[in-house]
Amino acid sequence: MKIGFIGCGNMASAIIRGITASNKVMSKNIYVFDVYFPACEKAEKDFGVNILDNEIEIMKNSDIVFLAVKPNIISSVLKKVDNTVKEYNPLIISIAAGKTLDFLSACLKSSARIIRVMPNINAKVGEAISAYCFNELVTDEDKENVEMLLDCIGEVMCLDESSFPLFGVLGGCAPAYAYMFIDALARAGVKNGMKKDDALKIAAQTVYGSAKMILESDEHPWKLIDNVCSPGGTTIEGVTSLQADGFEKAVHNAVDKALDKDKRL
Repeated sequence: MKIGFIGCGNMASAIIRGITASNKVMSKNIYVFDVYFPACEKAEKDFGVNILDNEIEIMKNSDIVFLAVKPNIISSVLKKVDNTVKEYNPLIISIAAGKTLDFLSACLKSSARIIRVMPNINAKVGEAISAYCFNELVTDEDKENVEMLLDCIGEVMCLDESSFPLFGVLGGCAPAYAYMFIDALARAGVKNGMKKDDALKIAAQTVYGSAKMILESDEHPWKLIDNVCSPGGTTIEGVTSLQADGFEKAVHNAVDKALDKDKRL
């Protein structure tokens, strides 16, 4: 299997890092192109991949092509490679935010197998949650391949495209909310006399472990909360304080506001 990348930005680099580290695809079978040549040079140096001269060469030499360019130029890229797509028929995987399957198909005169993928920033550390959807030409083998590749950067799930705006908030925006919570927890530790580095490590590892507990436990989150709360203890004191201060409402409002903003874009 040969994989091509048109665009070598942060997300493309994260995906390449995951793929090469997992040995699912050898670096010699990965091809990259970016109009910003230093990005290609960095990918070549970091991962041992091959640099090609342009988008058309990527399409010619790849079984699967990741379109990892900015959403505002994806249309021009697809129009440029239209004839090559028709001749070579690679699987096209777009990670362009907000660009639907219908939009992507409309950019091509020829029919193409297209998968739309939405990863999140945690792909950089191999702990992303990614969603994908696909057009009617995509085969079961294509789906297996995209799941295999995305599994290299974290977890992956197939979603109906209608759920992508909400996924974009829960999976795409929410890392920032989690970072805010971790930082706030650490600053509270500093306020009470702990060094920031120590407090940040404790807060981050606690959130990481708590997420792992939810993912691996069959119990409801509130059952896990109850397990930590001893009668009359410190944890229940903190939990009731968060509730009184509107913690849950603030989270709901953040999701609603972000989703409303997405609808206006």
